[in-house]
Formats: sequence, C-alpha cells, structure tokens
Amino acid sequence: MRYAAIDIGSNAVRLLIAEIIENNGSVSFKKNTLIRVPVRLGDDAFLHKNLSDKKINDLLKSMQAFRNLMDVYKVTDYMACATSAMREAKNGQQVADRIKEEAGIDLQIVHGEVEAKIIYASHAEVNIDKAKNYLYIDVGGGSTELSLFSNGELLASQSFNLGTIRILDNQDRDETWNEMKDFIREQTRGLKNVYGIGTGGNINKLYRLSQEKDGTPMSYVKLRALYNYLNSFSLKDRINVLGLNQDRADVIIPACEIYLTVLKCANIKSIYVPTVGMVDGIIQTLIEKNYSTFS
Repeated sequence: MRYAAIDIGSNAVRLLIAEIIENNGSVSFKKNTLIRVPVRLGDDAFLHKNLSDKKINDLLKSMQAFRNLMDVYKVTDYMACATSAMREAKNGQQVADRIKEEAGIDLQIVHGEVEAKIIYASHAEVNIDKAKNYLYIDVGGGSTELSLFSNGELLASQSFNLGTIRILDNQDRDETWNEMKDFIREQTRGLKNVYGIGTGGNINKLYRLSQEKDGTPMSYVKLRALYNYLNSFSLKDRINVLGLNQDRADVIIPACEIYLTVLKCANIKSIYVPTVGMVDGIIQTLIEKNYSTFS
C-alpha cells in the first residue's frame, strides 16, 4: 500500500510517495519517491499578494505531473496541503480550485497552526527522551512554526510570518521578529535545558554540511560557525564552489538567521535534526486517519 503527501510551500513544492508497512500491529512508512520542484510561489505572494499566470502555470504542470506519478504508483490515499504563500495570495483559493479541476488533486490551504500540528505529527521525537523539554522549529519560505513540548506534552504552538523568501524579499517586519522572541521567552520561562528539534529543507541541508553523525545534535556554536562560513561566500560561489542548488543557496542564509535567533532566545545550546519535514507529517497524519490503532 502506498500513500502520497504533497506540500505546496513558498519556496518549493514536494511530492513524497511512501510504502506503508504493517508489522505486528504497528504501522510505519518507508520513503519511496521524493520529488522537489522549486516553483517559489512566495516571490509573488509576499510581494504582490497574487500569484502570476506564470507561477500558476508552473504549479499546475507540477500538480498534473504529481497526479500522474500517484496514478502510476497506485497510491491509495493522499493529502495535499498548501501553506504560507497560498494563504496570502488573494487568488490562492481560485488556484486551488483550478488544481482540483485540471489536475484532479484536492488541495487544502492550511492555517499556520494546522501546519505546525502536521509537522510535529512527523514523530520527529521518536528516538528522543520525552522527559526533556523540546522546542520544535520549522522554518519555511513564508512562515516559522514553533511548538514547545515538555514531558511529551504540547505546551504551546504558534506560527509566525517569518520565512526565508519573505526575508529575501524584504517583507519581514520587526514587530513579527519581536512577537516571536516574546513568545519564546514567555513560553520557555522556568524551563531548564530546552533542546531544539529542527525540521525543514534548510536545517536538513545545514545538518548534512555540519557532518555530524546521524542522531547527534548540532550545537549552537557549530551552527553559528556554519552560518559565518556560508555567509563568507557570494551567492554565486555558494552555488559554484560549495555546490548548493540555486534555489537553496540564497534561502539558507536567512534560514540560519531564524534558527540562530530562536536558539539564542530560548537559550538552546543544541538542536536535533531528524531530517523530516511537512511531507513526513502528512504521511503520518494519513496513517493516523486510516488505522484505528492510532489515536
């Protein structure tokens, strides 16, 4: 059995096709195919509050291709979610309607709080001591989702309009940065030894660049050093010398800035990077929907 997850983000759109594995009453999944297309809807949504015809056509073609792949893989269930860029675009729902009509994909434009819930449904903490305190940090192109856990219980969760594309387009606001800092300070006050859990494409790439052993947290000091190293290169050299993809080489710098700000504000000294993201959370959400053994 196969499930599919579609994530329409501000920087890229992704399709994950996963094999569902049932074993002695437990259900898990194995990633089969992961496709990422750098459509970058956020440039239109944050600057002009509308998606242009070109972006819409690129998105429609991507969704039609995803639909064809889902059919070839004989996917039995899927979930498609759009986040910050589609939320802010005035014609976002019209585009979603066209995707339904022309690609046969039922697309949900989800609020930031729902996005955060899907992200931490990825079970990123599965191999981590639940008795400790953790701050989930997911940095996207248009928004940052923060969720604070203590002893395995969700204490607080909030979405902020701070993201990599938004920063590159100078659409981030000081009051939003301050609002996020205030949230972090208020929610972590009185908690000792808070650890970070980072999700999303940029922190996954940063973790690989850090050459940490899988499962080992990355220190704040190492992340800061990595940021300084990357920032010492021009955009062109981050692509040609360091080998970063063109659509990753620019956003990785503001992503670092957000992660470092959050870690410093929460006095977090290390961050776990389980290399999961929105699509993993969508697959887990489908499993929990379809199997009564999950609540």
